[in-house]
Amino acid sequence: MKIITSHELFKNQNHEFFKTAALENLQNVEEIIEDIKKNGDKSIIHYSKTFNDGDFSSGEDFIVSEEEIKKAYEMTDDKTINALEKCIENVRDFAQEQLSCLKNLDMKKNNSLLGHRVIPLERVLCYVPGGNYPLPSSAVMTCTPAKVAGVREVIITSPRIKPRTIVAAKMSGADKVYKLGGVQAIGAFAYGSDSIKPVDKIVGPGNKYVTYAKKYVYGKCSIDFLAGPSEVLIVADDNQNPELVSADILAQCEHDRDARGYLICFSKDFAQKVADCAQKQLQTLETRDIAQISFEKSTAVIVNDIKEAVKISNLRAPEHLELMFDGAWEKSKDFTNYGSLFIGSCCAEVFGDYCSGTNHVLPTNSAARYTGGLSVFDFVKIQTYQMLSKEYSKELSVLASQMAQQEGLMGHKLASDLRRI
Repeated sequence: MKIITSHELFKNQNHEFFKTAALENLQNVEEIIEDIKKNGDKSIIHYSKTFNDGDFSSGEDFIVSEEEIKKAYEMTDDKTINALEKCIENVRDFAQEQLSCLKNLDMKKNNSLLGHRVIPLERVLCYVPGGNYPLPSSAVMTCTPAKVAGVREVIITSPRIKPRTIVAAKMSGADKVYKLGGVQAIGAFAYGSDSIKPVDKIVGPGNKYVTYAKKYVYGKCSIDFLAGPSEVLIVADDNQNPELVSADILAQCEHDRDARGYLICFSKDFAQKVADCAQKQLQTLETRDIAQISFEKSTAVIVNDIKEAVKISNLRAPEHLELMFDGAWEKSKDFTNYGSLFIGSCCAEVFGDYCSGTNHVLPTNSAARYTGGLSVFDFVKIQTYQMLSKEYSKELSVLASQMAQQEGLMGHKLASDLRRI
């Protein structure tokens, strides 16, 4: 971990600390999706075999069968199933509380009615990674809030799907589970094929190919956001346990070689203690080969005061933000750019990854400047309506006609004028 001062950081605005990962222009992604649009199942079968994501003979093989689901439950131990039950319960409880904030609106004005209706999406795809680290937790995080929102059909797909991911999907309420992955899965569910109906929205994390594919199909269907490598930023004072801080940083660094851990603290001595603890923990960490590389590219910034820490954190807009200093709750409202916030040393970021109830599908690459993480809100649409009285219609027609006249849209003016007759 590199240790620098805030002065050095601001002197070099191009410092790695502020850099975001560019989304590559992956031409082969576009070619695959266009091929799927043209040839459907035939192309999906071809690319699944090419990328070792599955060997299928027909579109019927894409979906996990009832027999496979039963076998997956038999292969998953009770301890895992019990843990999934509790995680799903916590995520569901939080999503239900979120949904209670979204209500239909009926506003009465001038003997007329205006408002909006909260309407669930019809059909959603939840993508669950299945590569180096199969993530059944992502099935919980994506499917559970979708079902709470009232989505009629929630589909989960994952390449080389593991029994525990199948179980997590079904326990979370998935209506169908598929064995497709990669670009071909995104293309298939965006445009449809011989055996697959297109969806309204695609959510969930994935590698750079999946991410670029989501970008490419956006417009045909909606997506959550474009996520890059995982990251955590921890603001900690000298009173904290450096072992906890270093462990939380390594928990993110082990995701992949491009993941990053950032520390903002108030003394070089504490930063060095964290770095030393991390090196000690790495000696026995099973994911050391990946975590070591990411940790060495991570950065600790020494600041003069909490005001400076707030400024740097808000500029970085991290995916995960941990506040581990005295008075963290009171100062937390000054931190405005983050995917998910963890206040106090008891809040390990990994609790958010798995089981506390908040979602782990979060914006990276400083996207937290303009969006939050996945939530129940992503699975509904707010649609307005109006029903006007004749008197209010006549009143509005005067305003609308004036505006239409100014814009030169005489058809608009005619439609408005006729309401006064």
